[in-house]
Order: sequence, then structure tokens, then C-alpha cells
Amino acid sequence: MVDAGLVDIYMPDFKFWTAESSEKYARAADYPERAKEAIQEMHKQVGDLVFEGDGLAKRGLLLRHLVMPGLLGEGRQIMAWVAGELGRDTFVNVMGQFAPATSPLLAMGERRSRLGHVSYEELRARPPESEVEGLIAYAREQGLWRFEEAPRWEQRAAELSAEGELAA
Repeated sequence: MVDAGLVDIYMPDFKFWTAESSEKYARAADYPERAKEAIQEMHKQVGDLVFEGDGLAKRGLLLRHLVMPGLLGEGRQIMAWVAGELGRDTFVNVMGQFAPATSPLLAMGERRSRLGHVSYEELRARPPESEVEGLIAYAREQGLWRFEEAPRWEQRAAELSAEGELAA
């Protein structure tokens, strides 16, 4: 446990809901339980994400979830857990940028490990945009509402840039 006040902002990832997926892709069957415990502790320490007047994050938890092909159901379970356990004001970054590795062997969905040949054919493509949008819609149904809104400082920077007052 970290002493209170030592960390201002936590940005944990929560990728897998089931022990089966965690074991298969991360070789850590206990990942879901450990992630939930750690994220709850982080939230207890810093609370929901709070922004300064200029749009910069000041303190809190920003939870990230990488949408992976074929694991939409796990993403839904994570969003339901976030809304129910951490609260509906939790800031969530739903990331749809999963991309298969560029190595020829990995791009074919295969790799060698100390456990032998492993195939990940299901991870050969990016998740469809409809899955990412569907997950955000589901999260909204659960009561979550804080996603990747453009902070005010980004909007102001765009305005200043358009007015020629901000150097590129």
C-alpha cells in the first residue's frame, strides 16, 4: 500500500475479466482478482478523477480498458464492475487501438514460448469499431458517463492555434 498523498493520479489497465483469458494471454490466471484489488485500493486512495480549471488532471483514478477482438463480453463485465464497485463517476478510457504484432510469426497469431507453440488466431485483427462503440454504449447503460471527452485545455489550444496565437 502506498502512503496517502504520495500518488496523485493512477492510470491502471484492466484487460481481462476471466481467469481463462488471463492465463491464456498473460500467463496470470489470478490477474482479474489482483487487478480488482489493486484498482479498488487506488480508488480508495485518490478517488474519482478531478480536473483543474485549465483541464489538466489534478488527482484521481483514470481506468483504461483495451478492447480486444472476441473479448467484448469480458469488457462488458469490467464496465459493470466499475459502475457497481467504483462508482458511476469513474473516468474510463475505452481503447480500441489493439493491433496485432508486426512480426511475421506473431502476425500469423503464433509464437513460441517455454510452454511450446501457442496460437492466437483470434487476435489477428483489430476489434471492429462497432465493438468499441458497443462497449461504450453498454458502459453508458451501466451509468458510466466519463469517457474521453476533450479537456478544456485541448479545446482552448485548438482555438489559440486557429487564431495564430499558439506556435505549432
